[in-house]
Amino acid sequence: MAPKDVYIAVIGAGGVGKCFLSQLEGLTKRFSANPSSPKLSLVFVSRSKKVLYSPKYTALSYDNLATTLADSTQEPLALPKIIDYLAAAPAKVVLVDNTSSQDVADQYPAFLSKGISIITPNKKAFSGSYKLWQDIFAGAASSGAKVYHESSVGAGLPVISTLKELVDTGDEVTKIEGVFSGTMSFLFNSFAPTEGTGGKWSAEVKKAKELGYTEPDPRDDLNGLDVARKLTILARLSGLEVESPTSFPVQSLIPKELESVASGDEFLEKLPEFDSQMEETKIAAEKEGKVVRFVGSIDVGTKQVKVGLEKFDRSHPIAALKGSDNIISFYTKRYGANPLIIQGAGAGGDVTAMGVTGDLLKVLDRLS
Repeated sequence: MAPKDVYIAVIGAGGVGKCFLSQLEGLTKRFSANPSSPKLSLVFVSRSKKVLYSPKYTALSYDNLATTLADSTQEPLALPKIIDYLAAAPAKVVLVDNTSSQDVADQYPAFLSKGISIITPNKKAFSGSYKLWQDIFAGAASSGAKVYHESSVGAGLPVISTLKELVDTGDEVTKIEGVFSGTMSFLFNSFAPTEGTGGKWSAEVKKAKELGYTEPDPRDDLNGLDVARKLTILARLSGLEVESPTSFPVQSLIPKELESVASGDEFLEKLPEFDSQMEETKIAAEKEGKVVRFVGSIDVGTKQVKVGLEKFDRSHPIAALKGSDNIISFYTKRYGANPLIIQGAGAGGDVTAMGVTGDLLKVLDRLS
């Protein structure tokens, strides 16, 4: 049997996108050495204002791809045009969306209903309105296209695939709890370590920003919304009809007075004036022999989802995290009192791209 052609389109060639394209190049080479593997052809790549694509669906070259894309003079295509172009391809197509764009996410049902499979780390697609969530899976069901988003929670960690397997095999998930943000993990592990005193809150936030752990404006991490998006996705996969990431309690660590300052730099400049608030929280936990951590939890039975500060014994797995690791605990009927725990790097271009590439392998398996 001749190997199948599969066309790959990539939107987003920045941080994660660059790492993914490098992994895709390696995968394409390995596949080409195996006569029974599908033949992968990259036919479309775009980033903010640049596009590189092959009107006749011949494979683009990986040699100097970033430069070729940067120098491209092809007219960028609007999303409906990209859908038309991919839908007209003479074989199966997989779209890899490495952006965090709501505009692209809103078009997923249209891509999927035309038979274009989607793989993405984009959280906005699966934590947006509940209607969009339903439309995405309805679009996939109508055409048989596949949709995978492992990297939308926990980067390359097998969080979503594990939860889906628990649910699909009939286990009953009772509670999910964990540290879902590499940024928040890093901040609290250095601000309130299990041993030693830790630094001042504002100094740790500044250090996290300098090391590239936070968003350009650290308030985008400290408002808790990133964690709320991930919990929305996991809650929905657990069967809860969560309307949006703002439909449950989310504790913001941005002092009220600094919510509206003009820039991230001004925020960092003024943050030391509010160190006493976080210091009090840390000392209160220490008096109980505990440490404070920024966690998310889903209680499936009571349908309660929340994000914020919690106190943990120093011996608790959540307290003992190192660096920017994530930890996610699944409490289920089968696993009883001892949860199933997934732990490891929850951020970074290479591991996030690995989750995307892993999803691509799953799709190729199901398309062949």
